[in-house]
Amino acid sequence: MAEAFKFELVSPERLLVSQSVESVVIPGAEGEMTVMANHAPVMTTVKPGVVTVKAAAGGEERYVVFGGFADILPSGCTLLAESAVAVRDIDRADLARRIQEAREDVADARDDRARTKAEQFLAQLTTLEGAILPA
Repeated sequence: MAEAFKFELVSPERLLVSQSVESVVIPGAEGEMTVMANHAPVMTTVKPGVVTVKAAAGGEERYVVFGGFADILPSGCTLLAESAVAVRDIDRADLARRIQEAREDVADARDDRARTKAEQFLAQLTTLEGAILPA
């Protein structure tokens, strides 16, 4: 059994998770990273994706996050998400709305930089949709 550490997942609306866990997989801006107890200190931005939480008591939960950042210390990890929801509570219509808004942002982009950023976000959302929702 792996050593446990404190993990908190916070969104502007509420505290979703505050528990002792064995590991957390975070969709970091530079790629997915697995956080375990005694992890080297690091702060990373979080891209839209799925956070997988393996509880110390057993079981696994998955949460969808739409950006934010994670503060990782040897004793724990706090993920402050722009928006977060448990995968089991995902609303297909809400995700479709977010994708449509991202498509509109691409179409409305005023310059190449804004268009590229909007296209990246749209790509992340469509990848996320494919990863968590069956067709």
